[in-house]
Amino acid sequence: MKAAVVEDFARPPRYRDFDPPAPGAGERRISVHAAALSQLVRAQSAGRHYTRGAPPFVPGADGVGRLDDGRRVYFVFPRAPFGAMAEQSVVRAEYMVAVPDGVDDVTAAAIANPGMSSWAALNHRAALVDGETVLIQGATGASGQLAIRIARHLGAGHIVATGRNAAAEAALRRLGADEYIALEDRPESLSERFAELVSRGVDVVLDYLWGPPALALMQAFTGHGPAASPPVRYVNIGSLAGADIALPAGLLRSSGIRLMGSGIGSVAHTDLVVSIGGVLSAVETAGLKIAIETAPLAEVEKVWGAAREARLVFVP
Repeated sequence: MKAAVVEDFARPPRYRDFDPPAPGAGERRISVHAAALSQLVRAQSAGRHYTRGAPPFVPGADGVGRLDDGRRVYFVFPRAPFGAMAEQSVVRAEYMVAVPDGVDDVTAAAIANPGMSSWAALNHRAALVDGETVLIQGATGASGQLAIRIARHLGAGHIVATGRNAAAEAALRRLGADEYIALEDRPESLSERFAELVSRGVDVVLDYLWGPPALALMQAFTGHGPAASPPVRYVNIGSLAGADIALPAGLLRSSGIRLMGSGIGSVAHTDLVVSIGGVLSAVETAGLKIAIETAPLAEVEKVWGAAREARLVFVP
């Protein structure tokens, strides 16, 4: 079969022949129709992610295709080395979910992973309660924008969005954000904005940034009297602003923060699949949208490294 193949972590995947997969016990073969290029897949293909494999392998953590019996499914966690960016892949039966008739292949492939990030965090980590206040740290990206819609769909009563681009405020408010905080260069100004917000109450934080913005936000939860009741559930999802922070022990002792992560390893694989099923079922009812570009898989080496705002989906 034809596939994108990672031969060297220092180079983009190359389009070439790769032995087709043979399903094992409990697995299903899938004829792939669409597979998205996510930050996770980029990191795995460059050898920078903790779930990376050893070359040669086919990249692609998820996709959309048809089973041998004709059913159309979204799938995730294909068995290595058979990733989603190939004509065929192989996946355990419990790691797939039916795609609703009203959602096309490319949309399902593009929206499932970024939508799942907030859906799983809110349901399986933060246990969102109707009416609670949710702060989305880093809401200007595709995942953060979807998180606004999804938080509202799942019952958030008040939504605060943050981002580095002040010009994004109007667009994020149209998506459903009630407030916007620009992540300004002046630490003192940002600390004041966060402190004022925290004084009014925040129940859940979805953090796509980490780095200095995360530390500034967590510092705002200190010095406001007794620990919050219930505690603030701070869920880290990404690290676009930095992989590490110097977190003082006293910060955790003097705040009502329950710090946790959401992703592969902290959420069960089957719960991630359930979350994706929820996202796909809500595409139409919640108005979930994402900017998408498509490319033939044969052009993978040419287009892999190009900067783009839209989600790139490969079509074998």
